Amino acid sequence: MSFALQIFAGPRARQRLRERGLAPADVRIIPAAAGGPKGLVLNALDQYLFGDWLPRGDHEVHLVGASIGAWRMATACLTRSAADVQHEFDRLANEYAHQRYDEPELPPDGAYRMPDAATVTRGFSAKLDEVFGGRESLVLSHPKLRLHIFTSRGRHVLGREGRIRTPLGYLAAFGANVLNRRMLGAWLERVVFSDPRAPLPLPLNDFRSRQVGLDEGNVRASLLASCSIPFWLKAVHDIPGAPRGAYWDGGITDYHLHLNYAAMGEGLVLYPHFQRQVVPGWLDKALKHRHGSTAFLDNLIVLAPHPDWVAQLPRAKLPDREDFKHYGTDVAGRAKAWLRAVAQGQQLRDEFAAACAKPSIDALPL
Repeated sequence: MSFALQIFAGPRARQRLRERGLAPADVRIIPAAAGGPKGLVLNALDQYLFGDWLPRGDHEVHLVGASIGAWRMATACLTRSAADVQHEFDRLANEYAHQRYDEPELPPDGAYRMPDAATVTRGFSAKLDEVFGGRESLVLSHPKLRLHIFTSRGRHVLGREGRIRTPLGYLAAFGANVLNRRMLGAWLERVVFSDPRAPLPLPLNDFRSRQVGLDEGNVRASLLASCSIPFWLKAVHDIPGAPRGAYWDGGITDYHLHLNYAAMGEGLVLYPHFQRQVVPGWLDKALKHRHGSTAFLDNLIVLAPHPDWVAQLPRAKLPDREDFKHYGTDVAGRAKAWLRAVAQGQQLRDEFAAACAKPSIDALPL
C-alpha cells in the first residue's frame, strides 16, 4: 500500500520535529482552508485531532478557518468528548456530501444547470441553521478551543451586492490583485470574527484587516458569509456587531490562510491541508509565483495527501465543485463518491498517528 500522508514544515518547525517529534502541547494554532469539498478528505484526520490527540494537552488552541474550513472548525467547537467528535464530524461529512438544492428540470438538451445563487443560499443557510441553530453558546464556550472565522467584506462598489456592481467590482478586484495583493484591500477587507475570550495570537497587518467579536447573534451569519462564494451564493449583508456591508467567502482574501504565523513566538502551527501549497487568496490561484513558501510559514507544519494517494480516490482526484456538474441530478452518486473519499481519508489519520508516536519526524521542506 502506498503512503497517503506527506508532512511538510517550515525551517523552525522542521528542526523541532527532527529533535523531538510532535506532541499536542506543541500546537498553538490549527488553520483550515477554503476549498469546498476538497476538505472532506481531512474528516478522519479532524476526528483524530479533536477526539483523541489534542485532548491529551491542557492548553488553549486557536482554530482559524475560511469557508468549509470555518465549518470544520466550528464543528470542533461543538464537541466536548470523543463521542461528540465522531458524531459531529460524521454529520458534517454526510450533510456536505448529500447537499442538494431545488434543482430545475433538465432542459431539452439534457444538460444539467446549477441552481441560481439565491436558491443555493436558501438551502445552505437552512442547513447551517439546522446544524448550529440553538447551539451558538456551545460553539463559544469550548474549554480549550478558540474559534476565528474569516470573511471578506466588500468595499466601495462591492459594499452592497448587485447584478451589475458585483461583477464590475470583482473585475476591478481581480485587476488590483494581479498588480499587488495589498491593492486588493481597496476592494475587499479581511474581517475576522473572533472568540471574545482570546484574540488571534498573530498580527494581521499583511493585508487590510479588522477583528470583530463572535457572539451568539453573529455565529451563523459569519459562518454563512465565510462560505458564500461569489456568484454561487448571495452575499450576507450587515452582520450583527460588524461594520455594515456585503460579506463573502473568507477564501477570497485568505484562500489557504497564508498568515504571519512566525510572528506569534512560541509554539507550532499544525495545518491539515489538501495540498502542499498555502495559496494566499482565491484570486491568487492562477498566480503561481504566489504559491511558494515565505518566512510567515517558518513554524508551520502541513499535513497533505500524497498525489499518488489522491490518484486512488474516485475520479482520481480530490472531491471538488466540478463534481456538481459531473454528477448533475445524481446526488446519490456524487455523495457515494465523496463519502468513499472520506473513508479513504482514514489512512491519513493512521499515518499521522504513527508519525506522532516516533521520537523524531523527518518533514519535507515547504
